[in-house]
Amino acid sequence: MIFRILEDQFAQKSKEAKAADLRFMQLALALGRRGLGRTWPNPAVGAVIVKDGVIVGRGWTQPGGRPHAEVEALRRAGAAARGATLYVTLEPCSHFGRSPPCADAVVAAGLARVVSAIEDPNPDVGGKGHAKLRAAGIAVDVGLCQAEAAHDHAGHFRRITDKRPHVILKLAVSADDKIAAHGHKPVAISGEAARTRVHLLRAQCDAILVGIGTVKADDPLLTCRLPGMAARSPVRVVLDRALRISGDSRMVHSARETPLWVMTSDLAEAPAAVKLGAAGAQVIRVAAGTSAGLDLPAVLHALAEKGITRLLVEGGSRVANSFVAADLVDEIWLLRGPDAIGADGVPALDAMPLDAITQSPAFGLRASESLGKDSLNIYERA
Repeated sequence: MIFRILEDQFAQKSKEAKAADLRFMQLALALGRRGLGRTWPNPAVGAVIVKDGVIVGRGWTQPGGRPHAEVEALRRAGAAARGATLYVTLEPCSHFGRSPPCADAVVAAGLARVVSAIEDPNPDVGGKGHAKLRAAGIAVDVGLCQAEAAHDHAGHFRRITDKRPHVILKLAVSADDKIAAHGHKPVAISGEAARTRVHLLRAQCDAILVGIGTVKADDPLLTCRLPGMAARSPVRVVLDRALRISGDSRMVHSARETPLWVMTSDLAEAPAAVKLGAAGAQVIRVAAGTSAGLDLPAVLHALAEKGITRLLVEGGSRVANSFVAADLVDEIWLLRGPDAIGADGVPALDAMPLDAITQSPAFGLRASESLGKDSLNIYERA
């Protein structure tokens, strides 16, 4: 009977400990998401330091990628970190980059335990951080909230493993699957709540991409226009094979305030590139595609080389079609408004039916929500 009581007490303590681990890791994940769109080329990591059930330090990767989350949490914890537990959403780095290894800082701080959500695929780390911690006598647990961490760090993982960013395709469609009126005339499709959601998504991405057709038709700014978040605007990327973008466009005029990268063919005329450079835009040359556009894998590789990990593709229909057809989309945000545009409207994916993605076995529905009269469905690569 006494042994049964002791076993029950141990099981209860173990259950409570697991619940505490989960709670603190979920907090670390939430902290890490604060850095999405601001930490590239580094991943947006979150970290929490806990001692005797009390949080003594919190941190997340700072803008530009430094300081790292673990260093921030250790700085805030100070001497209280000794003997404590660190919850971190990605394996602490073990190599010298632009800053010393976080694993060394964790060892020096005297932490007793590290709970890490997932191993870093970076070959410079790849288990070496965890190994260094264990060699120093620190208990290391790996895998708690691994799926959530993999989603949050999808951009970092994709850039390391596939040499391209994680691609999010955003489509705002009418009730009859159109994105514009006849002749690509812009029309309001979604309401204020949906537009706010899109601007928040922009702030959480490193770069936003459109084709030259969208620039000529809409003259967009592609910035984050939420109050107080203008500085969170992503890099604007335009696919423009022949450098047709006008020097009078709003994006060119604002290129010194918000970065503008114009992706063009290696055959595009130099004088046009010089003019764009003088206006503050950066011209990036890549190989031309087999059709009238650019080679999309080359575009994505060039963006990854410049540090972009999360790319938001906003249009138009031909660009969206090209990314889907090339199997280069990892996540789809499909916003649907309540009104129809009509048979002569512009289809969301050019000649491709929308159910090519919504009914595709390559994608699964991850989340759905209502935004006023609009709906949002988020699909994720299976």
